[in-house]
Amino acid sequence: MPIAVDIDVMLAKRKMSVGELADRVGITPANLAVLKNGRAKAVRFTTLAALCEVLECQPGDLLRWEPDDPGHRDEAAHESGASVPAGPSPR
Repeated sequence: MPIAVDIDVMLAKRKMSVGELADRVGITPANLAVLKNGRAKAVRFTTLAALCEVLECQPGDLLRWEPDDPGHRDEAAHESGASVPAGPSPR
């Protein structure tokens, strides 16, 4: 999945257990484990906000995008004859 979850990194930085985080956020340890291990299909903004509040971090500290196949986009564009723009994408 292209979205990587770094909750374990923040837990280590804050010296906090999964159980303590789950309790303070108000979710079950099992649901937190699903999110932490990257098996979740979605996360509610209220849950993300609670995680950020308890861990004193930003959403970007917990979630990051990683391409499944770094060369996939360039190859697909090449095969279709489309051009891939150079540089960062506009926001």
